[in-house]
Amino acid sequence: MGLPGVRTVRVTGASLSGTEAELVTVEGQFEAIDRHSTEVVITGLPDPVIRESRGRLLCALRENRLDLGSGRLHLNLVPAARPKSGEILDLPLVLAAAGACDHLPQEALTGTLFLGEVGIDGTLHPVPGGLAAGLAARAAGIGRLVAPPATAREAACLPELDARGARHLSAVLAHLVCEPSPLARLLPPAQARPAEDGAAGLDRVRGQSTAKHALAVAAAGGHGLLLVGPPGAGKSMLARHLVDLLPPPTLEERLEITSVLSATGRWPGGLALERPFRAPHHTASYAGLVGGGTQVLPGEITLAHRGVLFMDELPEFRREALEALRQPLEAGSILISRAGRRVELPAAFQLVAAMNPCPCGYRGHPRIPCPCTARSVQRYRRRISGPLLDRIELRIEIAVPGLSELAPPDGAAPLGPSARELCAAVAAARALQAERGQVVTNAELDPDALQRSARLDEESRALLGRAADRRALSARAVQSLRRVARSLADLEGSGALRAPHLAQALGLRAPLA
Repeated sequence: MGLPGVRTVRVTGASLSGTEAELVTVEGQFEAIDRHSTEVVITGLPDPVIRESRGRLLCALRENRLDLGSGRLHLNLVPAARPKSGEILDLPLVLAAAGACDHLPQEALTGTLFLGEVGIDGTLHPVPGGLAAGLAARAAGIGRLVAPPATAREAACLPELDARGARHLSAVLAHLVCEPSPLARLLPPAQARPAEDGAAGLDRVRGQSTAKHALAVAAAGGHGLLLVGPPGAGKSMLARHLVDLLPPPTLEERLEITSVLSATGRWPGGLALERPFRAPHHTASYAGLVGGGTQVLPGEITLAHRGVLFMDELPEFRREALEALRQPLEAGSILISRAGRRVELPAAFQLVAAMNPCPCGYRGHPRIPCPCTARSVQRYRRRISGPLLDRIELRIEIAVPGLSELAPPDGAAPLGPSARELCAAVAAARALQAERGQVVTNAELDPDALQRSARLDEESRALLGRAADRRALSARAVQSLRRVARSLADLEGSGALRAPHLAQALGLRAPLA
């Protein structure tokens, strides 16, 4: 039984944790005490931003002529054992205070998720994470959301959610007590589809037919790719066009991509239409690449979720940052642990990397001599550990294109397939995988699924056995070769994996030792 004259109200808000939003219940209770001011007590592991909201809360309520009276206002954040952070909880805190002082009925506050930063005059400011919070609300069966317009428009991308935008606290109060509501339901923003020929830029890369074929294999099967070659060979240009060969993201992937962007304050104005492409500089810190920090912010591998992460000058990245890629390359996520807190960030990215063949970059160049010794070359290449290299399935060495490729004579036929032909081949390969009932790429096939879709005949088994002995291949490398061979077969439209496919897969996996 509650004390006479004391009531508890509950308002639903959200707090960001990595790229996801976690629902928070704000409990409000006002205790009348004979004193000259109102004391606000916030419990439930609030961060400094939330603790500072006490002053904003009182000013905003006074600005809207809502008097709390003399006493003690208790605001508790549930669950109490989980840290909460950010100004995203301002609006539910203000509404819980108003409800605890009998200015709002509990019925009006139930079944709605409230988000937003509140200024001292009651102005509502947008906050990151509108879509992430909307996804959490949808999962919890909450059908309404009220937030500043920019934040509410993110949640409006979910058709199951009734998202309403308010620019001022007074508009939210009117929405809660008036019928009909003065806040109109927001509609999903209209978006223009990107051009269909995004991969046409690949045709501007002269020559490099082998590298382009490797890009198509990577796109067809979701494999990682490492390009090794001297400066000016076209490694960066090739790598930047991998994302153009990939099929458009599915609706679920678009939600995942947009949720990451939403939580990091990079909302694209609707559901993402294209896969992300991230190219961090090799001076990026560990936290900048894989995520971390005091509040566990996403890194580049999370921003590249469901897209491509391009790492140019791969050996120049910090060793600890490179080694941290091993877990997400296999698991599609990264677990970051802090004192009393564990955050799992999505990181299902496709890695494409580039590096020089030696410290000076000109080893094997037809015209520029290389002064590097064999020992310095070996030391340079060993900056990339064997376990990480073992997880990159496609590794090819490319040469500087000749004059006949860079400036072909008028009327000469182009060498190799065009970008449009490569896109069509990748789409056909993905369709063949869907016909087999695959819901993941070939690179993500587990051993059982791989055994079903990439069975070996006697000739293929013998070839793979010889290659494993001569190259001292690990168990991971053997399975990777089968996955790449499966992608090569898919590009040819072949239902069965044959020895020539394994031979091609071996050719696309240069030792680089």
